[in-house]
Amino acid sequence: MVMATKEAILAIGVVLLVLHICPSACQGTLSRGSFPKGFVFGTASSSYQFEGAVKVDGRGPTVWDKFAHSFGRVLDFSNADVAVDQYHLFKDDIQLMADMGMDAYRFSIAWSRIFPNGSGEVNQAGIDHYNELIDALLEKGIEPYVTLYHWDLPQALADKYNGWLDPQIIKDFSNYAEICFKAFGDRVKHWITFNEPHTFAIQGYDVGLQAPGRCSILLHLFCSAGNSATEPYIVAHHVLLSHATVADIYRKKYKASQQGSLMISFDVIWYEPMTNSQDDIEATQRAQDFQLGWFMDPLFFGDYPSSMRKRVGDRLPKFSADESALVKGSLDFVGINHYTTFYAKKNETDIIHILLNDTLSDSGAITLPFKDGKAIGDKAASIWLYIVPQGMRSLMNYIKQKYNNPPVYITENGMDDSNNPFIPIKNALKDEKRIGYLKGYLGNLSAAIREDGCDVRGYFVWSLLDNWEWAAGYTSRFGLYFVDYRNGLKRYPKDSVQWLKNLLSSA
Repeated sequence: MVMATKEAILAIGVVLLVLHICPSACQGTLSRGSFPKGFVFGTASSSYQFEGAVKVDGRGPTVWDKFAHSFGRVLDFSNADVAVDQYHLFKDDIQLMADMGMDAYRFSIAWSRIFPNGSGEVNQAGIDHYNELIDALLEKGIEPYVTLYHWDLPQALADKYNGWLDPQIIKDFSNYAEICFKAFGDRVKHWITFNEPHTFAIQGYDVGLQAPGRCSILLHLFCSAGNSATEPYIVAHHVLLSHATVADIYRKKYKASQQGSLMISFDVIWYEPMTNSQDDIEATQRAQDFQLGWFMDPLFFGDYPSSMRKRVGDRLPKFSADESALVKGSLDFVGINHYTTFYAKKNETDIIHILLNDTLSDSGAITLPFKDGKAIGDKAASIWLYIVPQGMRSLMNYIKQKYNNPPVYITENGMDDSNNPFIPIKNALKDEKRIGYLKGYLGNLSAAIREDGCDVRGYFVWSLLDNWEWAAGYTSRFGLYFVDYRNGLKRYPKDSVQWLKNLLSSA
């Protein structure tokens, strides 16, 4: 049964009350012993941001290839044709992980390397590449955590039927996933079906700032096609049904022999009420409903949050009884990508809703990183990333309370520095702010596990290397390793590498 709004609001209140006691205590001395036995540490990546080699070994084009090559879509006018060339350098990068003492590596498979046209004939060269990658990881004692879809939809499916907007995508994604289970499932025990469906539904189909760049904002002055009021909800619906269909296939045909598990990685900003007013507390819950609840509620309770049903109305797709039963319970673990915390308040005027009539305005909440002109925390390079370590503990407790403490992996967490070409490399390697970020977030995560009883099984840093950051291009550096884009993509360890190495080797 879906948690009532009053109960959900109470859960937020309890979390906020309990968790403001730890900002300094949670940044004490950390070691492996600060986490449970068997806790997994790893780094994370995605195929489009890391691999490059976009025309090598039969790989087909993706919506991001088209988007990145469209004028004005990427901040520095770059593209990921080369990225950081991990397609060719993966053995060297695996050695970097092994040297740090990492337990696992989260990477994604490029759908268009397996099926260049999204469906049809399998490209054996793509299968061969990922077999080599998986085997190389296992040889170094590093467990593969494999994402099936990290935003790089084969362009052929976008051309054929608009990709995620058509229910045909469920069949094609399921076929692709099953080929991956057959080819790699004897060694891969941790599958992530989707990375951040909320992000690509909003950014790709509401505001048009990411591929495939669809929206209806300002009467299509910004995007050539799309409907911001309906398409993000349709995309999310098809993602949920695709995941559930794949989970059903895996459990019926592969789980008994392969003994693997499935999850989705959700992007989650933690929201704190701007004020203690009832209006702002309720708006904070709606903001979370329209972010995490949009996907988690169907997976745990069988339907979208009641606040979404009420505010979106007929624009929100409906699950049949069979679909609801298929979706509910189809996760083995919950993946959480958490970076930052914002304030939330009631949208008093609702002008945005009247003007846009889209998913961002449907919640009736305004989310900002400022209150009374003061930032919620120190800022990283990205305009959206403020450093608020206690948000990690708050979020873990919220998930524990609302969803009955499911097993969680932090599948992404990290911060970026700007790519300043005038800073000498030796200075760019001194990333004290990143070390402080990691200390704070990991400290709060440890407290959530040990003191609050949250069931968190692992943590993946974003990211191993500086890389191509979507619409930000190469302007942003999230890596533990500095990548010299002007000198053969040579990797240099930042100070955070040694800090993590010390953490992972400690008792």
